[in-house]
Amino acid sequence: MLKELPLKYGCNPNQIPARIYMKEGNLPIEVLNGKPGYINLLDALNGYQLVKELKEATGLPAATSFKHVSPAGAALGLPLDPVLKQMYFVDEELSPLACAYARARGADRMSSFGDFVALSDPCDFSTAKLLAKEVSDGIIAPGYDNDALELLKSKRKGNYTILKIDENYTPSPMETKDVYGITFEQGRNDYRIDYSLLDNIVTKNKDISESARRDLLISLITLKYTQSNSVCYAYDGQTIGVGAGQQSRIHCTRLAGNKADMWHLRKHPKVLNLKFKEDLGRPERDNCIDIYLSDYSDDLLKEGCWEQFFNVSPQALTADEKNEWLKQMNGVSLGSDAFFPFDDNIKRAVKSGVSYIAQPGGSIRDQLVIESCDSFGIAMVFTGIRLFHH
Repeated sequence: MLKELPLKYGCNPNQIPARIYMKEGNLPIEVLNGKPGYINLLDALNGYQLVKELKEATGLPAATSFKHVSPAGAALGLPLDPVLKQMYFVDEELSPLACAYARARGADRMSSFGDFVALSDPCDFSTAKLLAKEVSDGIIAPGYDNDALELLKSKRKGNYTILKIDENYTPSPMETKDVYGITFEQGRNDYRIDYSLLDNIVTKNKDISESARRDLLISLITLKYTQSNSVCYAYDGQTIGVGAGQQSRIHCTRLAGNKADMWHLRKHPKVLNLKFKEDLGRPERDNCIDIYLSDYSDDLLKEGCWEQFFNVSPQALTADEKNEWLKQMNGVSLGSDAFFPFDDNIKRAVKSGVSYIAQPGGSIRDQLVIESCDSFGIAMVFTGIRLFHH
């Protein structure tokens, strides 16, 4: 085991020298292939903490797709129905761990392009086969099956970053970081997020199903490792929209809600029936779907353009069709890393099918927010714990 690992550079090429090291003991990670960068390692270590906590909280294998120190998606290893398989470009039976990664990647495929993957369990061949088809920078896991490791080593012309982490590693209870030559120190955020956090239901509606409780837990654990301010929408065992790093709470809610809407619209029959050219890659298909669902779809559907991507000219998905489809969405869970200061967040959340909310509480306008939830029949929990991450 190494005590330190030299890096090519830091966040940017001009930031040299760069390294990671341990003040005491050896590094808990081993580089099995490739050359990880500074941001790769930030994504890897944040991502692994997230999936480790999801596994501990739910007992299910978990995966996350990280980009720029925030999760694009996180999920549990639940089976995929036929629609999800089509949405996520899955054409084979998957192991539970591979299902977790397919869901995590599928939550926001545009943001997951070039992701760093974290797995709660040793990577099996099913997961490696799925990952081999995606554009990704690297992976961290507590171990690898031999055939999975050999397949992943062939990715990116043999340069794919593969990290193995000691699952028994326990970090120091104190952590530090330097900013402008000044050292900050704080206790590590080791607060355990479990189902007991969901007991304080403050709305008239007290009915939260077991699946919704699970999804609220997913959203809260995801938020713990998302750059703040942050809001997370979760549904059916996975995140479907993560809004990270916004200065305004309502902007977090809108951003995450817009991503949740895009996820739901990808289920629309017109999207599922797009006739792509057979040789069109997954990133190109994702980009086409993103434009098709945007306000700029005319740029894609006009004569002389659609022929590059499709065998058959697609029918436009109208604004009315989008609105009608989104009205079907309900049962979504939403987590917030800090309290909602105004009820505009609730009104926006409802538009994306939110039926359950978990937030810390503690605002002077808590009663206004509760009353807004009551008017929509939403069940809301006050967790009492803030989850800022910077």
